[in-house]
Amino acid sequence: MDENLEKEVGLVEAVLFLDSEPLSVDAISRISELSEEVVEKCLDELREKYGQESSGIELSQITGGWTLTPKKEYWEVLKERYGNKNAGRLSRSAMEVLSIIAYKQPITRAEIEAIRGVPPDNMIRILTERQLVKEVGRKEGPGRPCQFGTTKEFLKFFGLNSIAELPQLDEKENERFELAR
Repeated sequence: MDENLEKEVGLVEAVLFLDSEPLSVDAISRISELSEEVVEKCLDELREKYGQESSGIELSQITGGWTLTPKKEYWEVLKERYGNKNAGRLSRSAMEVLSIIAYKQPITRAEIEAIRGVPPDNMIRILTERQLVKEVGRKEGPGRPCQFGTTKEFLKFFGLNSIAELPQLDEKENERFELAR
């Protein structure tokens, strides 16, 4: 390991460990306050470190970002126990989209965007991959857009027997979930 980058490599490693989503070099640079060039060198060092046969973790590139994951050969043994661990680490954006879907289902992408003010496509993809939401039908009207709702996995994740057990929103919270007009 480059002795001059030891602390920087440690910082980048800590950022990747703590963040639940894959991060781009630019994002790692902003979070760590290191230049992109230094982040790239740190990623090379981490790739070498986790490339060792004795390591159970690897540096993976997913959806254009970097993240720490268990090595595939160990995941088969571990997924039964830890399979839902990643689902427990949802970003704030993912939780926001999940909340909107849970309280307003069935709901379309466009309706989620009208509430949030930001396109939800990436978050919907993540939530679908984690089996917390799914397509539940199509809305009548132009283009017949897909509607999304929560799954049984969502209920298990939050320890609910049904969607009716979601905490009630107060008036102020309910207004936040209304479609922008």
